[in-house]
Amino acid sequence: MAPSSISKERVLLVSMPFGAIERPSLALGLLGAHCARDGVACETRYLTVSFAEAIGLADYTWVCNELPYTAFAGEWVFAEALYGPRVAEDRQYLDGVLRDIWQLTPVDVVRLRRIREQVEPFLDSCVRELAGAGHTFIGFTSVFHQNVPSLALARRLKQAQSDVTIAFGGANWEEEMGQALLDQFDFVDLAFSGEADRSFPSVLAARRDGRLVTDVPGVMHSGTSHASATTVQDLDEVPEPDYEPYYQQLRASPVTADVTPTLLVETSRGCWWGARSHCTFCGLNGATMAFRSKSTERVLAEFAALRERYGDRTFSVVDDIIDSRYFHSVLPALAAAQLDVELFWEVKANLSRTQVQTLGAAGVKFIQPGIESLSDHVLTLMRKGTTGLRNIELLKWCKEYGVAPMWNLLYGFPGETEDDYLETVQLIQAIWHLDPPTGYGPVRLDRFSPYHADPAMFGMTNIRPMAPFLNLYPFDDETVNRIAYYFDFDYADGRHDDVHARPAVDLALLWMRDGDRGELTVTPDGDAIRILDTRRGLAAPRRATLRDWKAEVFEKCDRSQRIDTLLALPLVRSQRVDLAELGHFLERCARYQLMALSGGRWLSLAVHHPARVGVPDDSAAGLTLTPVR
Repeated sequence: MAPSSISKERVLLVSMPFGAIERPSLALGLLGAHCARDGVACETRYLTVSFAEAIGLADYTWVCNELPYTAFAGEWVFAEALYGPRVAEDRQYLDGVLRDIWQLTPVDVVRLRRIREQVEPFLDSCVRELAGAGHTFIGFTSVFHQNVPSLALARRLKQAQSDVTIAFGGANWEEEMGQALLDQFDFVDLAFSGEADRSFPSVLAARRDGRLVTDVPGVMHSGTSHASATTVQDLDEVPEPDYEPYYQQLRASPVTADVTPTLLVETSRGCWWGARSHCTFCGLNGATMAFRSKSTERVLAEFAALRERYGDRTFSVVDDIIDSRYFHSVLPALAAAQLDVELFWEVKANLSRTQVQTLGAAGVKFIQPGIESLSDHVLTLMRKGTTGLRNIELLKWCKEYGVAPMWNLLYGFPGETEDDYLETVQLIQAIWHLDPPTGYGPVRLDRFSPYHADPAMFGMTNIRPMAPFLNLYPFDDETVNRIAYYFDFDYADGRHDDVHARPAVDLALLWMRDGDRGELTVTPDGDAIRILDTRRGLAAPRRATLRDWKAEVFEKCDRSQRIDTLLALPLVRSQRVDLAELGHFLERCARYQLMALSGGRWLSLAVHHPARVGVPDDSAAGLTLTPVR
């Protein structure tokens, strides 16, 4: 690529449908801030808002938030605008993908066709507004189903202004995917792979100085192999995201008055657990797994600045996993700062009770803990580094401290057995009072995952791009295979994905739909504890009072314990409780589903009410239990 003759850069950053209307783009917020830092003129346009105005907010949010995202319906809506009419391909997609795979109704299909009719007028208006605005560099962010819409507009802008540089970035253009897309769409000049905090300013600086941009790490152009991006080691160097363009356009729109924005914030990159034990199905962090995080001072300053600048209190932290050191630094500081925020954070499932309490006190109202299964064996197949009972501990403590866990029940992992799900059914029945999964489905094969790197080792065969990619990218098989992020596969043993899991999945669906799941609580009462059970299926509430060594054992099992540990408890020993008597008590608790036994460990299933404060982990109840005289 020849050096740019541009003497005065004018950058346009674009977020196309179907980006989330209720969230600004973190990527564009960061790139806009980099431009401001370097003195580069930059405009950011959320054409997501413009298209919501064209089709109505209800239709926009339906496509964006309610339809299955791996159906890529939003991509299909714009496919005709990119490729022209394709009657046979449209029929195959609508019938073979949306109806057969995703069970969309004829009414849904009519609705999508109606939305598609608005695409050409929308794109025409975008070109009229943007093509003559004097931009020299137009960058598109592309995640999920933004790719075909972005390409459709990019083609038109290039045709209207041949000397403008068109660039793409985002998850859809990572590494090999970006190179394959560049090879097919010659109107795209550059693609950024991985973190662009270094590569994007470097490209702009090279263009300003009349230098070639082809040697900038992480930047691809047609005909080149991809070059890994330079990652930022000190995240405190990254500027705070600039969301002002998003707020200006959202507030000026006549259709988004009722939209409550969620601010996206970033405190770390990479995954410290994945660097140690990459979960078999995880395709995140394709460029680098190396974990880096911001300092406590930077996190507090950024949260406070965003809260004051934009006025919204709902924050979603986009990190793959929380820095475990934050439980002793950032979270207590957030609690002390009293910023009046509601936070979402991704965490590892095997937290302690005190850590869950710390999350709640800091304003973390929602977490995604990556539970994914209640079977020890299936979790081992995933390389999750946790157990079914540890996952239940987290669900129980989340209920105690008012933290909502957003988790999925996944199934279909190569190597799972019928016994795995017989146990899962029993556990679901016992924890009906806790938060059910917010989603479910068979495991996917994602690019960059261990499954994708060596499918044969895991008993996967006939790997092929997920069905929508075949309709949305009309190229040869090898090219589509390079573009796809999600893949379908067959099991080497010929089984179906739900052959073992179906009873557990059906029960989980009932659990998710039950609006009155009841409670199982434990409350201190002097030297005793009171248990109240109002769970599903009971004709009347059940109550029990435990004293003495039984209360000590039950409370010790707030975290799962082996029976030898319980035999060594002070009151158990002082009252000479033997293995038979202790075992009889534990089995009786299990029979009434007050406790669960798995992997040789016993766990109390009752939620403490009121929530405990200042009680150390692994204490037996936090009560002073003495023998009853």
